[in-house]
Amino acid sequence: MRKFVIIFLSLFVIGSCDKLKSLDLFTKKEERKEPIVASVGQTNLYLSELAGVIPRGISRNDSIVLAKSYINTWAKQQLLLQKAEENISEVNSKKIDDLIKTYRQSLYINGYKESLIKQQLDTIVTEEAILTYYENNKENFKLNEELLQIKYVYFGNDFLDKKEAIEKFKSEEEEDLEDLESLTINFKDYQLRDSSWTTYDNVLQKIPPFRYEAKENLLKKSKFIKREDSLGVYLVAVNDVLLRNDIAPLSYIENNIKQLILHKRKIELVRDIEKTLINDAIKNNEFKEY
Repeated sequence: MRKFVIIFLSLFVIGSCDKLKSLDLFTKKEERKEPIVASVGQTNLYLSELAGVIPRGISRNDSIVLAKSYINTWAKQQLLLQKAEENISEVNSKKIDDLIKTYRQSLYINGYKESLIKQQLDTIVTEEAILTYYENNKENFKLNEELLQIKYVYFGNDFLDKKEAIEKFKSEEEEDLEDLESLTINFKDYQLRDSSWTTYDNVLQKIPPFRYEAKENLLKKSKFIKREDSLGVYLVAVNDVLLRNDIAPLSYIENNIKQLILHKRKIELVRDIEKTLINDAIKNNEFKEY
């Protein structure tokens, strides 16, 4: 009989997922005109509360397994909750109630603030604002890791135009660089015109043979480095290097500065909102100090 009821409920839930509304699982002593799936003491689990855990399109057996698992988990939670409520002291109970009250208030307040922030916060940060912030706070942007600007290509041992690629890579002529770019379809990986900065650790990931070399040998400018492993050949040029405690380049931290500016605006906006609320309350005689 129990199996039949679960099968019936599971099939009913699958067909009713879009129509049933999810409700609070821990509502107590609430009269609701719908089938009860399980109960622990005075707390009931209703059919509609199963709707969200039974995906559409699954087999009958799978829906039964999911329904059973959900019911068992719910029952354990209710039993533990009831035992906890029975055995907790009045002092601890009051502390918990106070915490719940504080948390509830925080949720409402923060939700209200976030709503106002979304409406009022200016999220446009110009390049000029980013540059100004950078120039005024350079000492706060010292690096805690080494950065490199590199050019590199990586091709397999079966690549036929190795000699040509090496000659073009060494050259500083624009025409040779364009010729090298025409060969990139045959490369396993490459970075030719990107002037972005990358960390020393990222370079080691891109170029595994560097992992076995002394760090100081790599942290210096170099027009041409050739390294090989069992899979292929790496051609590398180190265009520039920045060491720990050097000032980070603007291009490397531009996004971070933008977030700092937005965070500062957000704090200032919240202060203005709070100040306005206090002033309006005083003006409207809603806030008094005795």
